Amino acid sequence: MMKRNILAVVIPALLVAGAANAAEIYNKNGNKLDFYGKAVGEHGWTTNGHSTNADSTYARIGFKGETQINDQLTGYGQWEYNMTASNVEGAQSQATRLAFAGMKFGDAGSLDYGRNYGAIYDVAAYTDMLVVWGGDSWAATDNFMNGRTNGVLTYRNSNFFGLVDGLNLALQYQGKNDRNSPVTVNYDDNTGTPQSVSLSGNGAKANGEGYSTAVTYDFAEGFSVAAGYENSDRTDAQKNALTAVNATTGTRYNGGASGDNAEAWSTAFKYDANNVYAAVMYAETQNMTREPDANFANKTQNFEAVVQYQFDFGLRPSIGYVQSKGKDLVGRTANGATFGGGDADLVKYVELGTWYYFNKNMNVYGAYQFNLLSDNDYSKTTGQDTDDHVTVGIVYQF
Repeated sequence: MMKRNILAVVIPALLVAGAANAAEIYNKNGNKLDFYGKAVGEHGWTTNGHSTNADSTYARIGFKGETQINDQLTGYGQWEYNMTASNVEGAQSQATRLAFAGMKFGDAGSLDYGRNYGAIYDVAAYTDMLVVWGGDSWAATDNFMNGRTNGVLTYRNSNFFGLVDGLNLALQYQGKNDRNSPVTVNYDDNTGTPQSVSLSGNGAKANGEGYSTAVTYDFAEGFSVAAGYENSDRTDAQKNALTAVNATTGTRYNGGASGDNAEAWSTAFKYDANNVYAAVMYAETQNMTREPDANFANKTQNFEAVVQYQFDFGLRPSIGYVQSKGKDLVGRTANGATFGGGDADLVKYVELGTWYYFNKNMNVYGAYQFNLLSDNDYSKTTGQDTDDHVTVGIVYQF
């Protein structure tokens, strides 16, 4: 019974923080270094008649270190690296997920710089807890400061300068990251006229100067709330998304939203106690969220919810709902279809899944995604995925 009770405490911590199970490899004279990682064997299938399946096995390692400079000043750093193993040797990919360093000044807070999570992700993280999917209605990697991103200066303060327990503040600045190849024009093979325009490659992941902020407050008895706001300049290529006009029909196409600024605000609530985890999140974005073809949506309304229960013997079933509604989307013609513009769902699904933890180092999991998107002109022109999916995996972590 003691082992089961320990699992009920440890497993939720592992889900929230990837380094929660880190192995301490050095701790002497005020210097501490933790090493963490995991190996994941994972496979998925689509289930709507396309009979596709894919291996998505990967491994991940990282370290977290700190050095005590004096009684009020601590230096720290973190690095995290991901390696895929789903292709032949020599054709696999690697990526640095996190790399930042900074200083903590007692109750005054901490300041660090590098590749890190956006401050507003503190809000998105409340519902980014699903077994396989989740957290993808509006938060995305290298999409301004919504997820992991480059070149951010981040200030954090816990317990509001030591005065209010549970009240945490994050402020963040990001410099401009301009990328190449921001626009792709697709031409009709017969007439040579432009048929559609889309942002692609690194151009869709560019950003101008901006800032992000979040406030979280942990009440007693497991209740917490969070709110955040983000505002970034858009690059010239993004806000002046190249416009094309079909010479024959006069139909106008462009690369999506053309506003000067990308904005997001979000709020979330969670309950995490008594073996229950439940959270809801709502967010709106302007000129920020990428559509399936990498164009930017003028506006999105986003909702996520998740409920999980941790059994003492290691089973953790989960159900989640995710939706992103695109508003005033730009029309386009592609793939033999024409979307006239207006509203459309960018993401909409229910995930039903579970983990089973043998102990804190070993678990298996499986999840089914009930995709609620429809086959329509929008999905056809953007190449949007409307299939159901199922994924299973096994994890060793330390």
